Amino acid sequence: MQISIFTVDAFTDKPFHGNPAAVCLLEDELEESWHQKIAKEMNLSETAFIRKLHPTDDFSKSSRFGLRWFTPTNEVPLCGHATLASAAVLFLNKKNVNSTLTFVTLSGELNARQADNHIILDLPLYFTSPQDFKDVEELVKAAVGDMNVQDVRYSPDTKKFLVRLSDTYKRSDLEKLKVNAEQLLLAEKTGKIKGVIVTLKGDGYGKHESYDFYSRYFAPWYGVSEDPVTGSAHAVLSSYWSQQLGKKEMCAFQCSARGGRLKILLRQDGRVDIAGQTAIVLKGSLTI
Repeated sequence: MQISIFTVDAFTDKPFHGNPAAVCLLEDELEESWHQKIAKEMNLSETAFIRKLHPTDDFSKSSRFGLRWFTPTNEVPLCGHATLASAAVLFLNKKNVNSTLTFVTLSGELNARQADNHIILDLPLYFTSPQDFKDVEELVKAAVGDMNVQDVRYSPDTKKFLVRLSDTYKRSDLEKLKVNAEQLLLAEKTGKIKGVIVTLKGDGYGKHESYDFYSRYFAPWYGVSEDPVTGSAHAVLSSYWSQQLGKKEMCAFQCSARGGRLKILLRQDGRVDIAGQTAIVLKGSLTI
């Protein structure tokens, strides 16, 4: 069996930056166990599988597809960068004729559309609740050590834990942060947390533009020590920073070694548009 496969760098317009995702186009039904086997073989933070909803569908003409995401160890309910990568394959490689694509996923229907040189994802917006620092102190220490922390939050819908550093820190401080994945796993004893976001208020300037906030994301519970650029984390960060800054439109930068830029717009219907660019860096066939 031959499967068309691509590697797409998401939330960047430069090869080997942003977050790489593998994207598989499934012409036929794939035996369930092969999804995880392929994702483990690709060994990227996520591998996306685009499937036809009906046998007569066409990757160039249809507007609705099924979409699933797998890390090397688990299926996940939402992955923004692999959705962006999937839309890029359909729009840019398969020359899909539709202005908007709809993906049927574990997180409901997600739309992707083209705008100028970006692809805009329509994602759920997830809210956070404040946490008592004493209850989560061990996990916070595992994540950021002795750095000063301004806020700690939890998103029950996504099982993501948010740590906001003090505004006295700069982007360079966040970039220098060393996080031990094993310590995170040992410190989280509740089973309720599957990802840790460390975030910082923007410093008002950048090489080319200002950013409203910065972040890094760690998900060793899914076999991902650090995710380079994370759309699903920004579905949480968007609600938090919108409340903190009083803004509906923001620009964010995820400060991993690869780095990635995201444009954010909170909508009146309670969802969020997250826009990014892509670079398709590999295409070929997978033989199973």
